[in-house]
Amino acid sequence: MLGGALFLLLAAQILQAEEAELSGAFVPVAVPSGQQVLLSEVLLDDSPGALWARFRFVVPGISRQVPEGAEVGADFQSRAVDMDYLCDSLALDYLRQHDLSPSMVVISFSDRPVEFGTPDPEATQFFEAYRPDEGRCIWEAF
Repeated sequence: MLGGALFLLLAAQILQAEEAELSGAFVPVAVPSGQQVLLSEVLLDDSPGALWARFRFVVPGISRQVPEGAEVGADFQSRAVDMDYLCDSLALDYLRQHDLSPSMVVISFSDRPVEFGTPDPEATQFFEAYRPDEGRCIWEAF
């Protein structure tokens, strides 16, 4: 029965994402701040000269354009805590499960879906880079 309850919870979260005018296969992820965070894709990229794992998330609450009556986006500190959490938990688990050893992990937040490598001046985006080391993510300045 737990599987059925989990399915209903995920279905409800996906409906919330659709209500926020998002489409596609987004996976809701719980974060310490409680803000809506949706995993949009994982990209493996060796073009920087070494393997990088990019975990891309849509986070509607970080938008600079807040509709009237809506809650103001999360502050920088809560975004940083959420990004650190996603690297230490979701990203490292994914890398272990798929036997991957990238030199860098990048966690990115965008207020809307943005195609990788395509500029979107209207989008609010944040990026953090981490070096996986002994089961932890070490923040690296870009």
